Amino acid sequence: MLKLYIAEDEEIIRRGLVCTVDWLRLGVRVVGDAPDGRTALMGIRETKPDVVLTDIKMPRMDGLTLARELQAEHNPAKVVFLTSYADFDYAQEAVRLQAADYLLKPIDETELASVLKRLENDKDETLPEDSEPVDGVEKDWRSELIREYYSGNPYVKHVLAAIKQGYQGKMSIETLAAEQGVSMSYLSRKIKEETGMTFGSLLAKYRLKKSLELLAAGTWRVYEVAEQTGFGDYKNYCIVFKKYLHTTPKAFMQQVAAGLKLEE
Repeated sequence: MLKLYIAEDEEIIRRGLVCTVDWLRLGVRVVGDAPDGRTALMGIRETKPDVVLTDIKMPRMDGLTLARELQAEHNPAKVVFLTSYADFDYAQEAVRLQAADYLLKPIDETELASVLKRLENDKDETLPEDSEPVDGVEKDWRSELIREYYSGNPYVKHVLAAIKQGYQGKMSIETLAAEQGVSMSYLSRKIKEETGMTFGSLLAKYRLKKSLELLAAGTWRVYEVAEQTGFGDYKNYCIVFKKYLHTTPKAFMQQVAAGLKLEE
């Protein structure tokens, strides 16, 4: 499983990437995110990601400078540049810095998936060549588990399918464990090993993903979105929204509306 770090100064875009992309399906685990290059550099040193998805235009330290710093430190992370500016000069600099790829906002998820798949294949090809573990490029044992899951691991596969089908209603890990005839502690451990998240986080993030789609449509009130996505009451929804996205549902809707006006 690829470990990904995201650097993007626009809060709504960064949080949208972290919480709404189906990273598990892409075989990716997001290990951190930052609003500027300087903060990202520290986070990358600590989390040792395989791939860094970074905006080019950022405060404090831009994406190109971040890539130069990583290159100077001989950091093995592959850098994928993200920008709103379809400027050939930036593309040229990205090439000089040996960028893994260059994507334009808004991100096309199919294109992103293609880039990440290629990088995952590159990683798999280099792993057999490593006879000794090296800090920062050691084989991530979770990759074996995720492959097992995609080939039919019954436990986590059942949980993820259940979340996608039943996120609108009440769900508990106790019930899902009982359905499969395993203990709750075993299932919890298996979920954590394969996804890097707890059952509660998986469920909350999937519900948030679906709720963002409804909020962006602008058809429903916030309390209606909360009810339709399994959060139940308005207050609980706002608490979870704030925890993961660091803003409020109303503020998100206002940002979306403002973005649409700018596009017009």
